[in-house]
Amino acid sequence: MTSFDTSPQLSAWRALLALAVVFVMLATTGWTAVRHHQGTTALKASRTAWEHGRIGGRELPEPDTAPGRLARFFASLSAAQRTELVHDYALAVGNMNGAPVELRYRANRIALRQQARIERKRVRDNRLSPAGQQEAGRRMQRYEAMSVTGRQILAFDPEGSGRAAEVFGDLDEAERISVVVPGVDTDLLTFQRTRRKYSAPVGMAQALYAAEREASPSTRTAVIAWADYTSPDGLGIDSATAMRAENGAVRLNALLRTLPGGAPVSMFCHSYGSVLCGVAAHTMPERVTDIAVAGSPGMRVEKAAELGTDAQVWAMRDADDWVQDVPHLEVGGLGHGEDPMARAFGARVLSSRDAEGHGGYFVPGTDSLRNLAGIGTGAYRSVECADDAGACREGLSDTTTAGRA
Repeated sequence: MTSFDTSPQLSAWRALLALAVVFVMLATTGWTAVRHHQGTTALKASRTAWEHGRIGGRELPEPDTAPGRLARFFASLSAAQRTELVHDYALAVGNMNGAPVELRYRANRIALRQQARIERKRVRDNRLSPAGQQEAGRRMQRYEAMSVTGRQILAFDPEGSGRAAEVFGDLDEAERISVVVPGVDTDLLTFQRTRRKYSAPVGMAQALYAAEREASPSTRTAVIAWADYTSPDGLGIDSATAMRAENGAVRLNALLRTLPGGAPVSMFCHSYGSVLCGVAAHTMPERVTDIAVAGSPGMRVEKAAELGTDAQVWAMRDADDWVQDVPHLEVGGLGHGEDPMARAFGARVLSSRDAEGHGGYFVPGTDSLRNLAGIGTGAYRSVECADDAGACREGLSDTTTAGRA
């Protein structure tokens, strides 16, 4: 009989080799997307101008001042003064945690229209290659679409491939707030899609907002499509590490700590977004009651208890989701740890029977979206578990009077 070395060390190295092979294959078979970066520093310029600005004879506070102090500063201004700051420092105000959300919406609408005019000039710039002019045209169209009256853009940064966040519902008056955190290849040009609409942040958030209103019509909800981080480019080595997640976690928690009111917050983290949520979990504010992951490659821990949060942790994965074939381990910084669907991880495992592959968890009419909406409205007893015993609902009671029939 042939004997094999089954030591933990050898098993780990074999798994690491398998992981490396998977990601190299993904990176070399057309799965990796290449982004075209625009080297603008518009946000930095606006922040620098703010740092040297004055209003009513007063110096402006530092843009990174504690959000509470910034909120008090804006509250002390007249309506005319706030309008003046919005027009003079649109990008700075539009991305300033601590500024009133309605003021941020106005500022970002102005900033988007300013950037659209810049891109319109670049479309006709003969110094650019045809590909460069074409990308300028796409960015112009995206900025124009995002700047229309009625859209609530909470964050906007045109630098590089761009970042954004958008709100659906009334954030100031919400009784429940949901935050959608997307995964790889998320930027300003993929923030919203016509084809495969519900695989993009805007479509995900719109669908969740509608499903929450259907699940609990009496509950005032708001949903944030949060793509205000630089995500990995495709499924290459970058997406197999936590670097982008660590940077994004800082930005995410900065937002969560400054959301208005005291409404409970539910996190909905898709694909690499679940890595980010895993990294951010231990410093999320206590008002975060739920972290739900869909199509997760891992959360950088071996057990849900290691996330360092009192929030309920939920997981779902469609049977046709390719992410199930990614090795669930972490060795030397490569990989994202245990599968959140695994019994040993300890998450509450949800049904996602009708989901449509890796990008289809937010498609209207699916069990997966209904389950996410149940969590978002606090209707825990309405969610459907992956098993028939209802284990995912164990020990929970609804925090809203409405639920699914």
